[in-house]
Amino acid sequence: MSPLSLDLLRTFLAVHRTGSVTAAARTLGLSQPAVTAQVKALESALDRPLFDRLPRGVAATPAADELARRVAASLDALEEVVESELPRDSAVHLGGPAEFLCEVVMPMLAPLIRDGLRLRTTLGLSDDLLVDLAAGRLDLVVSTIRPRLRGVHADPLYDEQFLLVAAPQVAATLGVAPLTAEGEASPAAGGGGREGGRIGPRALAGVPLVAYAEDLPIVRRYWRTVFGRRPAMAAQIVIPDLRGVLSTVRAGTGVSVLPAYLCRRDLAAGTLVTLADPEEPPINTGYLAVRSGAQARPAVAGVRAHLREAFRGNLLY
Repeated sequence: MSPLSLDLLRTFLAVHRTGSVTAAARTLGLSQPAVTAQVKALESALDRPLFDRLPRGVAATPAADELARRVAASLDALEEVVESELPRDSAVHLGGPAEFLCEVVMPMLAPLIRDGLRLRTTLGLSDDLLVDLAAGRLDLVVSTIRPRLRGVHADPLYDEQFLLVAAPQVAATLGVAPLTAEGEASPAAGGGGREGGRIGPRALAGVPLVAYAEDLPIVRRYWRTVFGRRPAMAAQIVIPDLRGVLSTVRAGTGVSVLPAYLCRRDLAAGTLVTLADPEEPPINTGYLAVRSGAQARPAVAGVRAHLREAFRGNLLY
C-alpha cells in the first residue's frame, strides 16, 4: 500500500470541494495530470474509488464523503496555522454581482477601508464565483443563489425586490401616470390591459423590452410571479449589466424589470416610474458565503460580521 501524505489529502479535498479536477488544479497551482495522478495514488493507497468520472467534473463516492468529513477540519486548521505564521497577501478577496457590489456593498465597507482594510473584488455570476470560493480563490461571495458546494457556509443577507419600470414618457403612451406623493396612481388615459396592478402584459406587447440576458431571467421571474405566465415577447435590447439596462430605460427606449435598489434614486427623482404595483412583488434572497477555513482569518471575519450587521433590519430594497 502506498503511504498517505498531506499533499495527497490536500489535493483530494480540493477535488471533493470543487467537484472538478480542472478547478482543483487551478486552486493548487498544479497541472491537471498531476492532480489526476495524486487522486489515483490516494485511491490506490485506500484501495477504493473516491470519485466517479462524469462528462463534466467528478462525483464523490460515499467513501470520499466520509474521508472528507474526517480530514477537512484538520486540514483547514493546518491551513489557518500556515496562513497566520507565514507572510501572505493580507487582502480580503470578495466576489459578487457587479451592480450590487458597486451600488450597495462597497459603500457599506467604507468604514473598514478607512481603517486599513485591503480589499480585492471579483465581479461575475454567482455560479462561477461560488466555484472560485470553494476553490480558495475568493474569501467571501455575495451570491444571488443559495450555495450548495462542499466547504462553503452561507447566511441569508438581504432580499431584493424587482420592479417593472419605464421612463415617464413611455409610461404615458401606455396610459400609466406617475404615482402621487401618497403612492397612488394619478388618473391616466386609456385602459392599456390592466390586471392585478396598474398594467397587464397585453399592453406591453408592442413596447421594446430591455433585458439583462437573452433568456430574460429577471423578466421571466417577474412575469410568472405578477402575471402568472411566461413573457411572450423577446428582448429588443440585451445589455449584460443592469446599470446599462437602467440607463437605457431611463432614456425612454423601452421597459424592463430591475431591482429596486438600483432604481430608487430615479424613482425618487421621477426619471423612472413603476408600471405595476402588485401586492406581493417578486423578491430574491441574497446570501453571504464564506469558504471554510477562511472565516478564521480576522480580516475575513471582520468583513463578514460588518456586512451582516449593516444589512440587519435593512433587508428589503
